[in-house]
Amino acid sequence: MGVSLKHRTEWIVRASCILPLVLFLGACAMVPAMAAGESYRLSISWIPALGVNLSFMLDGLSIFFALIISAIGFFVTIYAVDYLHGHRDTGRFFIFLHAFMISMLGLVTADNVIALFVFWELTTIFSYLLIGFEHEEEASRKSARQALLVTGAGGLALLVGFLLLETISGTYEISRMVPQASLIGAHPLYGAVLALIFVGAFTKSAQFPFHFWLPNAMAAPAPISAFLHSATMVKGGIYLLARFHPILGGGGAWTCTLMIIGAVTAVGGSILAMGQSDLKKILAYTTITALGIMTMFLGGKTTPSLTAAMTFLLVHSLYKSALFLVAGIIDHQTGTRQLEKLGGLLKFMPATAFAAVAACLSMAGFPLFFGFIGKEIMYKGALAEAMCPELAAGAAVLSNALMTAVGGILVVRPFLGRPVGYQAPVRETTFFMWCGPVVLGGLGIIFGIVPDLVGHWLVGPAVHAFHFSVEDIKLSLFHGINEPLLLSIMTLTLGVGFYLAHRRLFQWINAAAEKIPVTADRVYDGCVGSVARLGRLQARIIQNGSLHRYFFIVAATFLFAVGYGFLSRAQAFPEVMPPLLAWREWLLVIVISAAVITVLVTRILLLAICALGVIGAGLAIIFLTFGAPDLALTQLLVETLTVVIVSMILLRLPGLGSQARNHRGRRLFDALLAAGTGILVTTLLLALLSTEMDRSITAFFEQNSYLAAHGKNIVNVILVDFRSMDTLGEIIVVATAGLAGYALIKKRGSG
Repeated sequence: MGVSLKHRTEWIVRASCILPLVLFLGACAMVPAMAAGESYRLSISWIPALGVNLSFMLDGLSIFFALIISAIGFFVTIYAVDYLHGHRDTGRFFIFLHAFMISMLGLVTADNVIALFVFWELTTIFSYLLIGFEHEEEASRKSARQALLVTGAGGLALLVGFLLLETISGTYEISRMVPQASLIGAHPLYGAVLALIFVGAFTKSAQFPFHFWLPNAMAAPAPISAFLHSATMVKGGIYLLARFHPILGGGGAWTCTLMIIGAVTAVGGSILAMGQSDLKKILAYTTITALGIMTMFLGGKTTPSLTAAMTFLLVHSLYKSALFLVAGIIDHQTGTRQLEKLGGLLKFMPATAFAAVAACLSMAGFPLFFGFIGKEIMYKGALAEAMCPELAAGAAVLSNALMTAVGGILVVRPFLGRPVGYQAPVRETTFFMWCGPVVLGGLGIIFGIVPDLVGHWLVGPAVHAFHFSVEDIKLSLFHGINEPLLLSIMTLTLGVGFYLAHRRLFQWINAAAEKIPVTADRVYDGCVGSVARLGRLQARIIQNGSLHRYFFIVAATFLFAVGYGFLSRAQAFPEVMPPLLAWREWLLVIVISAAVITVLVTRILLLAICALGVIGAGLAIIFLTFGAPDLALTQLLVETLTVVIVSMILLRLPGLGSQARNHRGRRLFDALLAAGTGILVTTLLLALLSTEMDRSITAFFEQNSYLAAHGKNIVNVILVDFRSMDTLGEIIVVATAGLAGYALIKKRGSG
């Protein structure tokens, strides 16, 4: 029975590969229309009262991302089936994986900023669940929590930015914001909107200083790293910058911020990659480098610069997803990801070696590979910018040269290096695991041979979707002998030099890292620790188990907050008039007041309990006097039960005399606070009663209680129909309290 269930689960997860495949084929069917410059929009009313629609738009940019997401999602799915073979939580993994994929597709096709934010946060939640998939390990839980906090905080900033955009433009639809770009750019809130959207994009795409969470997320299994952190989730911030480029881009603040942050991220990530020995950590830091390069070029204004960003995005998605899958295969087959423990794998794993070599050559930008074309257009775009061309070109050359050296490290030592002894015989993995990286790595060669087709069908429509230029976009293997070609040669030369000196660089980088007093990781740990310390301090002050302190804080907060508001706007209130009461009502007031005074001054517990009962009964009589017998009955029953319970508890406690004598000062302060609160509430009620009542709500219930809800008792109709969810919540609270009391009684009885 167990075996059949396991086989059934395996077939179900293999069949789930159909989902990304169908989505990919559907996206492919849209490519000709996108290449022709068409776009499609679908809008469904979602929250009409707020003017929020569930809107989607298909254009060259969204289809470009959808192709990458679904294609790599397909290969990751078939890879993960064998990678996680026999794992007890395989089903849970694929549910999270495909839910994340659908969320990413929703993100890149959403045309409404609120819908985009919802999908944005869904990717954050599902990435948290995927990173923490091995939840029994502390490292996985910590990495997942860190990714959730960083990207979740960025998501909140993004939401505020979206709301400010709606305030400026009067619409939540992205397509309707584009024509208002000049209005948005001239608005006083433009700077705040720009900063908030930058925070959202930078946290998602691991830009400096938020880059630290991405390497730590490598605690996740290889399929998750390949999908989330090379091709999809981290590209969400890149998509956001591209989508809002025609709305917010073009200004000096946009260009300077993206170029500087992108350049620092790219160079810093490539340097840190040289200081790693774990395969996945190396790939994580080179991912940061690639994301920095894309961010830097999205800060540009020219067609070559923006074409470079989209071309390199495709280049990176292909080679990096292949390399992450290769790293997973190596770890799966050898039991280690440490470079110094690997060697001679070409002999045992030829298919995996081919995928690694092809992907690394594309990453290094060797001729005939798609990475070479991406590097050429990158340098052309850097030199075409009017602002900071030297910064962009220099950062691109240095980071690409270091990535060339990393590519050599990833190929030479594990596959071509001297064979090492492994604990178990090493052999090639299954077809379903190596076919994905082989195809993805092979596409780097195919796209390098036919770059004009890639430019026409994929990159060109993506760029024209957010950069409204008539300039034709062409990708070519050879543009002649020019400055970009010379920079490519310089990059390869520097890369070879860095590779030859990589052992020394490894030592220098790690030695320097130990001497840096402040790092982003330490700042994050310090912030989290500060929040924990603040929580403990707050708990000691507020949640210390003292019921007296709880009441004091609530009453004091109410008195000062409401009292300040009342005094600051006292002139807006009508003149407070004393109440006109009948003698029976004054008698009730005198009785209740006497009972309150008795509770305060008596030292006899039984007398205090009886006085409490008198107060409750007096309130019940007030309800009865003003024509509310149902409330009076409820009040009387509750008060009777309360008096009984309080009697059972307080009569078993020590007397109040000694405690009262020891806290006379506190009792005086409590009396002043109670008197102030009572006077404030009384004054507010008298002021309210002195105004003319707004009967619009009353009239609504009177007109609709019988006609709409078919009830003659208005109070019951309000509770059951108009406030049904509130009433349900109250019932749940009462039922929960009753169950808790029943459990305590049973436990006492069994003891």
